[in-house]
Amino acid sequence: MTTEPGLTTTDRATPDYVLIGHVTRDVIDDGFVIGGTVTYAGLTALALGCSVGAVTSAGADLNLARSHPGVSFRVRASGATTTFENVYQAGHRQQWIRAVAAPLEADLVPDSWRSAPVVHLAPLVGEFGPEIIPTFKDCGLLGLTPQGWLRTWSNDGFVRRSPWQEPERALSACDAVVLSEEDVEGDWDVLRAYARQARLLVVTQGARGCVVFDRGRGWQVPAFPVDEVDATGAGDVFAAAFFIAMARDGDPINAAHYANCVASFAVEALGTSGIPTACAVSDRLRTRSPITAVI
Repeated sequence: MTTEPGLTTTDRATPDYVLIGHVTRDVIDDGFVIGGTVTYAGLTALALGCSVGAVTSAGADLNLARSHPGVSFRVRASGATTTFENVYQAGHRQQWIRAVAAPLEADLVPDSWRSAPVVHLAPLVGEFGPEIIPTFKDCGLLGLTPQGWLRTWSNDGFVRRSPWQEPERALSACDAVVLSEEDVEGDWDVLRAYARQARLLVVTQGARGCVVFDRGRGWQVPAFPVDEVDATGAGDVFAAAFFIAMARDGDPINAAHYANCVASFAVEALGTSGIPTACAVSDRLRTRSPITAVI
């Protein structure tokens, strides 16, 4: 498959890659880092040669121009920035939501962005629902990472997995959906049910790679073996690479192989510092051909 950066757009005001979702503050021991799908997927798309626009909401405490250089933002002002706190015990993550920014509505999206080559819907805390989908009826590829529609939280902010309400509405309308095994607590009965309703569903599996369901039929696509340092954001990096590759050549297996390659860099370093360039990805792709198994 091609590894040339960027996508084709006829309108200079239209970014190649548009994201809808909250930027987050992720609490760490000595303060916080900027996170969320908008951060990891947006910076990945930039690194792979795309122009990027994002619709988000955040508090005045964030300088998005500094934290996301090169990304064009449309921001709804908020009294707070969505804030997560993660605690890891024995390899398992417990998560709390400490603050939630303002919701996002379709009228925040510039008209010229609605027909972007790739639109990535990235809800984290229910900041928008599936009613936003028709806004992007003219885009090239509509991608979804639905993790924010698969979680709920208690009054103290403790996050729990929650059943996806009316998933068929989004699964049937989006061109590609990416989620992880963890999003459904490893319930493959649920994942297969989603796959039957989706045009294209990809389930990420960390070091095992991913499973691609193309109109219900599944293929296992192995990961690139690397030494993992930090898996934070790797799923978002994968999703961005997958959507970009699908928009370029429309082959889901090649796109999954490409996305596995891009994500393999992301886990080799802390935070966003592992996001690779297109040239680095091209070099690593030459070391391994796609290997798949029907499941």
